[in-house]
Amino acid sequence: QVQVVESGGGLVQAGGSLRLSCAASGRIVSNDDIAWYRQAPGKQRELVARLTSRGSTNYLDSVKGRFTLSRDNAKNTVYLYMNNLKPEDTAVYYCDVEVWIRGTNYNYWGQGTQVTVSS
Repeated sequence: QVQVVESGGGLVQAGGSLRLSCAASGRIVSNDDIAWYRQAPGKQRELVARLTSRGSTNYLDSVKGRFTLSRDNAKNTVYLYMNNLKPEDTAVYYCDVEVWIRGTNYNYWGQGTQVTVSS
């Protein structure tokens, strides 16, 4: 079974940094697309960043230059480095392992990790 475990959230002051980790078992993450989403209270869930199996990336405009995705194949883990955090980054962050099998998309989600940025 595919299991996704997230870690790294916490409370930081504006301007601080955090590293979120997404570790997967049952899949080799380099074969899949890994996406980070976030959901803030009263806000629509939004895609923050995606790293494809080909190595391409895309980022939400508001986090470009501040957030960086990285895949560690040896540890089968994807990291989201978040720098210069702002209060508007406060949200629950979710890792989604996106798997395609015979034209069907399967999404394996982590439990979510809370990121709170104080001003």
